[in-house]
Amino acid sequence: MRKYRWQIIFGATLVLLSAVLYYIHFLYFHDAHHIFIYLLGDIAFVPMEVLLVTLIIHNLLSIREKKSKLSKMNMVIGAFFSDVGTKLAEKFYELDRDAEAIRDQLDVEADWGDKEFASAVKILRRHEYNLQIDRADLEELRAYLIGKREFLIRLLENPNLLEHDRFTGMLWAVLHLTEELIYREKLKDLPQTDITHLMGDMKRAYRAIVFEWIEYAKHLKKEYPYLFSLAMRTNPFNPNASIYVY
Repeated sequence: MRKYRWQIIFGATLVLLSAVLYYIHFLYFHDAHHIFIYLLGDIAFVPMEVLLVTLIIHNLLSIREKKSKLSKMNMVIGAFFSDVGTKLAEKFYELDRDAEAIRDQLDVEADWGDKEFASAVKILRRHEYNLQIDRADLEELRAYLIGKREFLIRLLENPNLLEHDRFTGMLWAVLHLTEELIYREKLKDLPQTDITHLMGDMKRAYRAIVFEWIEYAKHLKKEYPYLFSLAMRTNPFNPNASIYVY
């Protein structure tokens, strides 16, 4: 009760104030019939007011706010791929044993619509994302991620991430891989069990980046054609991608 005490007092004060005003009206005009007619009319309108304010206006404002947050969130996602994600995706894709199996799904075309993106995501969900860790330069990967670690932590501090669990999960996967590599003094001659563990961490980060990239490409295709063009010309999953416009 203590928690809601001020609300109870405030509500009671408003009701009392209303009663006082109605009483003053009665003292001046001596017309209780008129007072009760308007009182009943005002009470009868309350359900309509609730409908208009809480269900319609509130929902419209919520949709607008959600679109604004989504726009800000996609700016954060764009910053991630510009600074970290594109290069990291390229490194992982080069190590993928079955990269050819998903090349068509990641080679997004300008004429793609919702149907093509949905079909690509469906196939990407079935992909194994098996990486050839024996071909990986773990020292280089560690150095790269250490250089980006502060940037990744700053991204996690962004309040807009509260609306995007998938992207947050991807950042945690990349940061976890970074920590795993940092804590190992040496990355050569590792025991097979440790290699398997690292491969699992890399696979988790790689898979998360792939799904975030395809969703980000879909967003750019709809909302920002000029950014979509740049993203396709720097597509980390297309070895033939070129920044130059021919």
